Amino acid sequence: MSDTEAARPSRWARRVVGPFTLRHLAVLAAVLAAAAVLLAILGAPVGAPTSATRLVPGSGFYQVDEPTEGLAVGQQAPELEGLVDGEVQPLLDLEGAPISLAERLGSPVWLNFFATWCPPCQEETPVLREAYERYTGRGLEMIAVSVQETTADDVAAYAETYSLLYTIGFDATSAVFKTYAGFGLPTHVFIDAAGVIRHVRYGPLDLDQAAAIVEPLLATP
Repeated sequence: MSDTEAARPSRWARRVVGPFTLRHLAVLAAVLAAAAVLLAILGAPVGAPTSATRLVPGSGFYQVDEPTEGLAVGQQAPELEGLVDGEVQPLLDLEGAPISLAERLGSPVWLNFFATWCPPCQEETPVLREAYERYTGRGLEMIAVSVQETTADDVAAYAETYSLLYTIGFDATSAVFKTYAGFGLPTHVFIDAAGVIRHVRYGPLDLDQAAAIVEPLLATP
């Protein structure tokens, strides 16, 4: 190697912008790229669902107990009550008044067991609201039964936030949920005008699925 070649700076050591060499610019680019990645990570919502885990109607069922053999289609639906410390406790609405299934017979009844903290239940809340608006004028009774909640006031706030006009019961001890052999949320029980269970669904549903169940119940004299 000649003295001239030895004195010549390497490609990375050559100045390209003012006093900065190509090596300086490469290091700066790497630092900026690393900073951009770090900012993206810090700016992402904690626990944000990915497209693979995001719930959509019909995709989820939040199990809260061991699976049991639920009430069968064709059975007479039990009254909305359960045993609490050996005594029969009726289902109460959000203002503390009893809710009676017997008083609603003569019309089809859609029971929806749910919880405000349950992701699949949250996903299908707009479905229930729209279905109620669509079918209440044709005689459908809808009763949502809130289970495993802290207070009735929490459920009332949820109902007000989402403009829910159908009847909501507060099953403080899950006694009614147990009467209906529930083990997960949401659970739907569709009852005909004579009080007979005609369809049971474990998990959320969409409007088309709801219509396929409700329309025949409304058409039956």
